[in-house]
Parts: sequence; structure tokens; C-alpha cells
Amino acid sequence: MTKTFSAKANEVARQWWVIDATDQVLGRVAAKAANLLRGKEKAIFTPHCDTGDFVIVINAEKVRVTGKKEEQKSYMSFSGYVGGHKSETVKSRRARRPELLVEHAVKGMIPHNKLGRAVYTKLKVYKGAAHPHAAQMPTPVTSIV
Repeated sequence: MTKTFSAKANEVARQWWVIDATDQVLGRVAAKAANLLRGKEKAIFTPHCDTGDFVIVINAEKVRVTGKKEEQKSYMSFSGYVGGHKSETVKSRRARRPELLVEHAVKGMIPHNKLGRAVYTKLKVYKGAAHPHAAQMPTPVTSIV
């Protein structure tokens, strides 16, 4: 009889991937990054274990949103204090900190528990084309669809 294989987080070989978000749709970039972070494209994927890779997203300021989302989509936050609601459009967030667009989208696509928080730490997002992870020799992601 063969036993069911269950991967262990400390035995997984981690790889580094780089995604260029230039003129790519935000949701598709986030979905590809989330799948690589979780390890869903690997044959050894185990749902309760972190089997994913590291993901670098570059050119976050050049990511594209479809339709009228640039002016109409809003990001809400609440400080916890009275009158502490803040709202911000995609356009203003892109001007202030464009990395948050990709980070927020990816965070919504990974599990909302302890495993998801561990997986999320392997995401690195940069607004320009330069990143400090050249020593890890990241592999470019060819297809985002």
C-alpha cells in the first residue's frame, strides 16, 4: 500500500520568482503571485502547509486597472477612533504608495489565518524596476494569465 504524501514546510525547496507588472491587469498579477506564494502550482502542494515560493513584483506603479476603477474604486480604512474613517481612490493611492495596490490585492487572495500571514511575508513589492534580491537569482514569470 502507498501512503499519502504530505509535504513539510522545512523540506520544501524555495524558489524566487519576479513578476513585471508593467501594463498587466492588477487582479491577474495578484492571482499569479498568490498562487506562487501558496505553492499551488507545485505537485507537492499541501493545503495546511507553506509549500510556496518567494515572489518579487516590480513596476507596481505601472499596473493597470480595468474600467472606471481608477476613479471609482475606493479603499477604506478605520483607525478605531471616532471619525477615523478614511477613504482613498486607486488614483490617489497610486500617487502616494503604489506598492499597496498589489499588496492589498494579494492579501485578499491568500488564507486569512496564521498560514496566510506566514505566506504573505514572502511577497516583496517594489514600485520601480530595481529590487535588492539579485543575489537570489529570481526567475522571471513568463505568463500571467
